[in-house]
Amino acid sequence: MTMRVLVLPLFQMSSGHHKVADVLIDSLQRQFSFVNCRKVDFLSYCNEYIEKLVSEVYLRWIRSHPSSYHHIYKMLMYRDVQRSEWIHLEPWLPYFEHKMKRMLEKEEPHLIVCTHSFPSRILQRLKRRRLVDVPVINVYTDFFMNGVWGKKGIDYHFVPHQEAKQELILKYGIAKDRVIVTGIPVHETFMARKYGQRGTSYRPHLLVAGGNQGLGNILDFFRKMKGSHRFRYSVLCGNNKALYEEILRWKQPHIRPLPYISSIEDMNRLYEEADAVITKPGGVTVSEVLHKRIPLFTIGYLPGQEQINLRYLEAKGLIYNLSRMDHYEQKIWHVLNDEMEQSRFYKRIAEYFSQIEQTAQDSLKKLVLMQEKNEKALSK
Repeated sequence: MTMRVLVLPLFQMSSGHHKVADVLIDSLQRQFSFVNCRKVDFLSYCNEYIEKLVSEVYLRWIRSHPSSYHHIYKMLMYRDVQRSEWIHLEPWLPYFEHKMKRMLEKEEPHLIVCTHSFPSRILQRLKRRRLVDVPVINVYTDFFMNGVWGKKGIDYHFVPHQEAKQELILKYGIAKDRVIVTGIPVHETFMARKYGQRGTSYRPHLLVAGGNQGLGNILDFFRKMKGSHRFRYSVLCGNNKALYEEILRWKQPHIRPLPYISSIEDMNRLYEEADAVITKPGGVTVSEVLHKRIPLFTIGYLPGQEQINLRYLEAKGLIYNLSRMDHYEQKIWHVLNDEMEQSRFYKRIAEYFSQIEQTAQDSLKKLVLMQEKNEKALSK
């Protein structure tokens, strides 16, 4: 038999939701010849015009009014929305439910994986009314679970840490065996560990990343580094051509701008070359860097989920926050050259990974095999 697995992010634009979806699809298709995976951006499926409009408004909003975005995000997404059920979206929910049912009738999946909260919420509503009986898995892509995710109506949860597992068990009454601490999924290529530094007799290599859209305070970062030549820099500009061309115009041999990188192997090579990574606190990128055991710094963050991620990461000592500093060079140099500080940082990373029960790839593999067994039993 062919097992159909439907994977649901939300938007078309490249994001952690898509990266996690691709990681899981790649793993399944390499392991099972009988599995057919299909990734569907749920919002585009419903209406491409709405998806384009929402994406554009989102990017403009977080760039021009970050404080108001964070306030609205916390009010509508961070808190649990069971009571209000998104009152402002209530008239639209039947529309999305209808679209979801139509999609499931067409795709006939044996298993559904949600990497974004909104499809999960719609599926919870349908499952509670027994309109959908396909097993659904939530795969969380941040270091917290926002209030939009479906919880009680969802079959399995792949969570980032033990605190999230306890929240689902104690607050929502989810059975313990339905919640697996997987961490935020990353490709197996990034799971090879990197330890130690190469000494202080050379120029450390800093990998500066602003996300796929080239967002982040990258130009401000170089201003606050005061043109320091103590480091070499590789700057990931993503799809931000203006940033890429601006850095090229500097004609600084120790600063190398890079366009969007899609190759996992190329990205892994960059990680291997880096002595430290300066990036935004997005769930997937941070998880990749932590797996590589590379010192991690942030110079800024997007409002909403990244700001909340940062709160968790700082509390666990997994990231160095430079955003409140006027000068960066001294702090970065200290972390990279103080053996005791590095030892403490590696210990905190080890403590974080010690709570992982199983990788998302292995957990999904088990569920696929279990579902295959159930399907065969039903067909007899």
